[in-house]
Amino acid sequence: MVCNGTGGRRHLIYSPHDPNALRSALRREMRVRRRAVPPFRRRLAARALARHMVTLPAWRRASSVALYWPADGEIDIRELAMHAWSRGKRVYLPVVGHGGSMRFAPWTRAGRLCPNRYGIPEPVGGRPRIDVKSLDLVVMPLVAFDARGTRLGMGGGYYDRALAQRRRRPLLIGASYSFQESSVIPAQPWDIPVDLIITERGPRPVRCGRGAARPSATGAEQCSTG
Repeated sequence: MVCNGTGGRRHLIYSPHDPNALRSALRREMRVRRRAVPPFRRRLAARALARHMVTLPAWRRASSVALYWPADGEIDIRELAMHAWSRGKRVYLPVVGHGGSMRFAPWTRAGRLCPNRYGIPEPVGGRPRIDVKSLDLVVMPLVAFDARGTRLGMGGGYYDRALAQRRRRPLLIGASYSFQESSVIPAQPWDIPVDLIITERGPRPVRCGRGAARPSATGAEQCSTG
């Protein structure tokens, strides 16, 4: 089931014996609904999310943060870059490479961005790219999420691969609209759960589970036991 945005839930039609079919159906559903959010509601939600984010102890402590450039109707978190720069934080954006790899490049006020193969702006220039283990906090886009912190992305697996071999784990925060919550998302073995969800309604701690090593060593938030 998925939240319908008004407090109720709607059922998706899928085979209970085929978790991949559920993930695909949920991804299609949420992408359509996300793109349908009116512009004025996008702006209000983005401002509300930013207000909640900057009050988090983990955000205030972080020196290096990775954000994302919104695409395909994703909730806009670019206001956080302005806040981070004003506080002297180092800001990074993901850069996709060959073979499904992804690293992070510095994003500065004066930095130049160019679209990648998916049309999403990335930093360009000679500045070195870094691995995720060098970051304190990563804000990740979501297509859908559940109470365990299972994250459904666009299907490319870039974040999962980038995070899979890390030794030092940054705090992982999933950013989305509140209506993108699902009652359950079938997890794949390679899925990397998030430590915290944040929406326009505020932060949502996730329930510890699935053997994940949480919370992060850099995060003050504790997993909910509810």
